[in-house]
Amino acid sequence: MRTNKTFAELAIGDEASITRVVTPNDLIVFAHASGNLNPKNLPDPTPGHNEAPAAPAMWVGSLFSAVLGNLLPGPGTIYVSQTLSFHARAHVGDALKVSVRVEELRPPAIVVLQTRVERGGELIAKGIAEVRAPVARQVIDDVELPELTVQHHSQVERLLGACRNLPPMPTAVVAPEEENALLGALAGARENLIIPILIGDAAQIRAIAASNGADLAGIAIEDAPSHDAAAARAVEMVHQGLATAVMKGHLHTDALLKHVVKSQGGLRIGRRISHVFVMDAPSLHQLLLVTDAAINIAPTLEEKVDIVQNAIDLAQALGIARPKVGVLSAVETVNPKIQSTLDAAALSKMSERGQIRGGVVDGPLAMDNAISLSAAKTKGLTSLVAGRADILVAPNLEAGNILAKELTYAAQAEGAGLVLGAKVPVLLTSRADDERSRLFSCAVAVLYAHWLSTGRSAVEPEALKEAAE
Repeated sequence: MRTNKTFAELAIGDEASITRVVTPNDLIVFAHASGNLNPKNLPDPTPGHNEAPAAPAMWVGSLFSAVLGNLLPGPGTIYVSQTLSFHARAHVGDALKVSVRVEELRPPAIVVLQTRVERGGELIAKGIAEVRAPVARQVIDDVELPELTVQHHSQVERLLGACRNLPPMPTAVVAPEEENALLGALAGARENLIIPILIGDAAQIRAIAASNGADLAGIAIEDAPSHDAAAARAVEMVHQGLATAVMKGHLHTDALLKHVVKSQGGLRIGRRISHVFVMDAPSLHQLLLVTDAAINIAPTLEEKVDIVQNAIDLAQALGIARPKVGVLSAVETVNPKIQSTLDAAALSKMSERGQIRGGVVDGPLAMDNAISLSAAKTKGLTSLVAGRADILVAPNLEAGNILAKELTYAAQAEGAGLVLGAKVPVLLTSRADDERSRLFSCAVAVLYAHWLSTGRSAVEPEALKEAAE
């Protein structure tokens, strides 16, 4: 509850203050509201850039309205004028004390107040505000504003940063004959994640590069007469030791996978090959892995064991020491008429018995109680996974694909796609994915390859990172 002070109740010397910590979201929201796109006042997403940006001066000045409108005089106050002078810059992470003090009362309702913003006693801004105070008592409930989701992809930046000291992977890029496909591969080269070998229509690749001002100097290009030939050549290069990863360009998934999964000359190594989407959604605080959404259409229980194990391995490579796996179905109870609930229960028990290693598996779980603690509590579910899942295992390809694309287009998630269980990582994204998504896939592939070769993740766990800070 908030209660105002009427003009008659105010006295010279009355004071009120709040403390506000400057966050990156404050600067982004202010940029959208004001149109001020000055890079000095915006977070820099470049990996390794740690300098805290300065808060816009007028954002600092706007903080007085929170004290005047909420505390003194409070609800019903109307701004008349405000003078401001700025003496220092506030930065992200600063705790600011925002205070007002009544200096003069002018009947019937004008109040003159001194306004100040300080950081640990250092003056940031000051000025004089004139407001029209309320003349009647007003009591209001604390208002719960609609939540804003600022589209951050902090996990993408964290994984890109973890790749900084790892060697780039020679990568056979199949049919990069479209702008996003080519520029995504070149972005991976610029970030020192991959050494691209472009396989496809050489003339078309050069034309796309020229139309986008992209430099192909030093980039190997192999001409291939068709997508089928390009995919076959990429797999051949892996066997020849010329490539340690394969990247899908602008071709159908089945055209590439036909050569990856073939029994003679393919990239199989014994375990079932499966696909994982690694999703960084602004509304979630952690990575979310979704499997399988691209390869296994209606996997059997035996195949799901490999699908789960592949996803756990990738999660560990990405710094999740003991991944929590939620096996999805339409309900969270075992129903003999719903095969996915039986599979989920079996997978959970197999995990307990050590047949699936490295993670905690629970299911069946419906989507809501897999990622929402409140939903899990409402339904009376208590487990290490419910409401906390790092990995979501879909019952079939259709469900997995719909889920991954819903996260991408409805929840603004950034997604990486990787095929696991093959001789080398296969970067598999949608043809509609942009350059950023392909760069993210490059980072995930590099981290997975490092984990395969060393048994250790190059990603610092979040808990350790927070403790260090």
